[in-house]
Amino acid sequence: MTTPTTISTTTAAAPASLRLENLGRRIGDRAILDGVNLAVAPGECLALLGPSGCGKSTVLRLIAGLDAPDAGRILLDGDDITERPPARRQVAMVFQSYALYPHLSVARNLSLGMEVRGVPRGERDREVATVLQLLQLAEMGQRRPAELSGGQRQRVALARALLRRPRVFLLDEPMSNLDAQLREELRPQLRAILCGGSAPVVYVTHDQQEAMGIADRIAVLQDGRVQQCGTPQELYQAPANLIVAGFIGRPQINLLPQPDGTVLGLRPEHLVAVTEGGLPVRVLSREWHGASQQLLVASPQGELRWTCAGNLSIGAELRLGWAREHEHRFVQTTGQRC
Repeated sequence: MTTPTTISTTTAAAPASLRLENLGRRIGDRAILDGVNLAVAPGECLALLGPSGCGKSTVLRLIAGLDAPDAGRILLDGDDITERPPARRQVAMVFQSYALYPHLSVARNLSLGMEVRGVPRGERDREVATVLQLLQLAEMGQRRPAELSGGQRQRVALARALLRRPRVFLLDEPMSNLDAQLREELRPQLRAILCGGSAPVVYVTHDQQEAMGIADRIAVLQDGRVQQCGTPQELYQAPANLIVAGFIGRPQINLLPQPDGTVLGLRPEHLVAVTEGGLPVRVLSREWHGASQQLLVASPQGELRWTCAGNLSIGAELRLGWAREHEHRFVQTTGQRC
């Protein structure tokens, strides 16, 4: 399937920037969001990444106007929209569920919203044809949702959002219902579509590979707070604290408590076999991952994960070392980077 490289003029909207200032949301005594500050530039995709219950979807609901914050402001191009009703925010949201009308054709699902807005039929037909071509669904217009694959239904849901000409795109786990292979196939297409326009995009996911493959920047949330916001490379190469270090990267980073009270973080792929020095280890288990294998090894400092290209058997004994520039050090009591 060919990856689209540009976005249709169908989705043209005035360039906008989105800013969240000190957003707070509480339910009883529980803080769902606590002082969230984020900014998204026109045409930028910001992914909100974190475990279930960290506040990701709440951020989307506040931006969309489906919920109200207890503190803070939401600004669109400097205009405070915090108390503006959803219908007046020019925001389009794509949910986990496709929410398509099962008894209507794909084309009718897409044109219905424009019909309600009073768009003339000729213009509706042209816009639907354009967006179907963009998303490589040109032959699917007369089919019903049940006749489409999961990936095709997801693209129809995205097409419907595009046709609204929004100033902000919000996506809430849009590929969670798809299998792993299909998610991987759709990632470059989704990125090309979302990042080809002028609207800021906020993309919620708990899948770090998805976030790193689609987003320009990632904000890691935990307990309603932004732990770190930066490019995928920044978060991987310089995690701000133990929460980010443990959440970004698969297999997970190795964390070794040190005598001086710090914690040493080592990425599995940065460990190497050495002939002198290093840590003595013994292979406990292994998994093949194509050209590499993921090993679990026992060491005097505990079990470590190691990614290598060799062919080691379970029970093999050797020594592992690493380059100093690959060390990540954190203060054990606070979790912050040293």
